[in-house]
Amino acid sequence: MARPWHGTGAPLILTGLLGGSFNPAHTGHRAISLFAMDALALDEVWWLVSPGNPLKSGVEDMAPLPARLASARAMARRSRIRATNIEARLGTRYTVDTIAALVRRYPNRRFIWIMGADNIAQFHRWRDWRRLARSVTIAIIARPGYECFTAASPASVWLRRFVRRAGSAQHWTQWRPPALVLLHFRPDPSSATALRRADPIWYRRFSTQSTGLRTPRFP
Repeated sequence: MARPWHGTGAPLILTGLLGGSFNPAHTGHRAISLFAMDALALDEVWWLVSPGNPLKSGVEDMAPLPARLASARAMARRSRIRATNIEARLGTRYTVDTIAALVRRYPNRRFIWIMGADNIAQFHRWRDWRRLARSVTIAIIARPGYECFTAASPASVWLRRFVRRAGSAQHWTQWRPPALVLLHFRPDPSSATALRRADPIWYRRFSTQSTGLRTPRFP
């Protein structure tokens, strides 16, 4: 893979972005991230622990951000995954604004957005979704045999023309968005919903004071 270089002469850091509530983080998040890291030849994956998903407003069992962040950092240990609350620090509410802010703030990185195939059906509900697709390459994680562009949603119809071959996934830095790559992955059966159902007060086990985890430094 031809690695892109920054204007300073240093190689760009290839960084995957996986956003979500992480309510709580689980082995499925980790498995998807490690798979994407290998498939896309990434240096790191950042977990963007959302301060509040606009499409999940009013969810009664949403744990406080510090607990969700702590669970994400615990799940990300001993890997090149970095869990962060950078959206809360940037003050961004929508993914399109978060991406724009990260691109400005980290010119030494090249970002790719990672999301599950189930998001395609509702992608048209995301704020400025076409602008988002034009600003960053997207890697879509789907289970084997799953075709995410069969539904006649506005996003599915518009995005399918920009799909690249999975065999060329490690060349994503050479693509000009809109560009999508579909990666087939046998999913981990873990479910945040099932974990909450089994332990509704799971978040009490997590706090920034008790985890003993070092807070990752972001420039």
